[in-house]
Amino acid sequence: MRSSSRVDPASFRSPPRSKRNCRPCTRIRVASQTQRRRSQTYALTLPAPARPRTMLATPLQLGPVRLESNLLLAPIAGWCDLAWRTTVRSLGGVGLACTDLLSPQGLLCGSEASIDLARTNDFDKPIGMQLYGSDPALLADGARWCADHGATVVDINMGCPVDKICKKDGGSKLMCIPDTAERVVEAVRAALPTHIPLTAKMRLGWTEEDAADNAAGRLSCRLIAAGVCAVTIHGRTTEQRFKGRCRREGIRRVVEAVAERFGRYDGTTSGGPPVIGNGDIREPHDVVDMIQETGCAGVMIGRGAFAMPWIFAAAWAEQSSRAGFQPAEEPSDCSGTGFQPVNLYSPPTEPEKLQILRTYFNLMRQHRDDRYAMFRIRQKISWLGKNINNSHCHALKESVRLATTPAEVHAAIDAWETDMPAPEAQGSPPLPPVARAPRP
Repeated sequence: MRSSSRVDPASFRSPPRSKRNCRPCTRIRVASQTQRRRSQTYALTLPAPARPRTMLATPLQLGPVRLESNLLLAPIAGWCDLAWRTTVRSLGGVGLACTDLLSPQGLLCGSEASIDLARTNDFDKPIGMQLYGSDPALLADGARWCADHGATVVDINMGCPVDKICKKDGGSKLMCIPDTAERVVEAVRAALPTHIPLTAKMRLGWTEEDAADNAAGRLSCRLIAAGVCAVTIHGRTTEQRFKGRCRREGIRRVVEAVAERFGRYDGTTSGGPPVIGNGDIREPHDVVDMIQETGCAGVMIGRGAFAMPWIFAAAWAEQSSRAGFQPAEEPSDCSGTGFQPVNLYSPPTEPEKLQILRTYFNLMRQHRDDRYAMFRIRQKISWLGKNINNSHCHALKESVRLATTPAEVHAAIDAWETDMPAPEAQGSPPLPPVARAPRP
């Protein structure tokens, strides 16, 4: 709307210039800037940039498989055994949990270490099994093994930056040889039954130049054409490893490239393939920000779950709140997914966090043995303790690290709970309602 008081544009002209130095375009630009500062009469109202369409609180569709949420537990080496997946699932919000990286050679040869990493059960569903390597025939055989041993989804690792994986042309090195990556996808897709979706996880590229050139966007389109039904993008390059920040703008470029080629994902099998965002998810609101800023269909969480295994339940609650779901007195099933976006959620109390720690430790003993459980709990207690009393639990961490038997681990946790100081004041308000998956 124009102001009722008219302003003479001539009053905003630049000072006279010599004919030699006169630049009409520059003079007009300077005048326009001055006008905006001094008066609203001739100010221009520019439209805001279009924001990507978001799929908050929308369960993810991976080919023929409908998940219960759009949140996935990432395949993290050294973490994603059956005990960890079970612990995280029991807290709610997980749509798909993935195994640790699996060697197809190890699976086919019956390696005890590989078999342990792939071990699953009826509660651990749906389950994604991630393979790494670069030999199409070998990976196809590994995929058949996964299909025969309970995999809901098979994923190809094209994002691991670890040297021992990349030196064998696996992990993110596979992004540097896109023809081989395409042959791998074609071979694995042909080996899998049609009811098992194939996905791929990658980074923005090997170098900064790759990221700037949207190498991940081009490769994603090639792999989708070859047979994958979804791609997960970690917002860093291989050279970055896990340093620096996750660049959501890079993930957004992949989302747009896939949507332009195959159509935009709409939460059903009739839309385009989904792109899943990954990287720097430390708090529930980070999930919402990732979806809104990139337009991705879902979010994969890895290291953020180490200190907050309930982050999936909390993030689904945050999405439900932002999407407009209101809490109900009597929770009811929504959309036939088994999730209840209106179910009430509250963050775990300090005693409940300690019980999560006990449960995880006992599950490691149950699924493996005491030696394995002792090694892992001492190794991981620094991460697991970050959200206990706002990480002010040095005595607990030291007691667990110095423990030599399972009984001493439990005694350390019990002693801390008995003498636990008052928790520090929380910096964030209570979380909104969450969907919780039904438990068998």
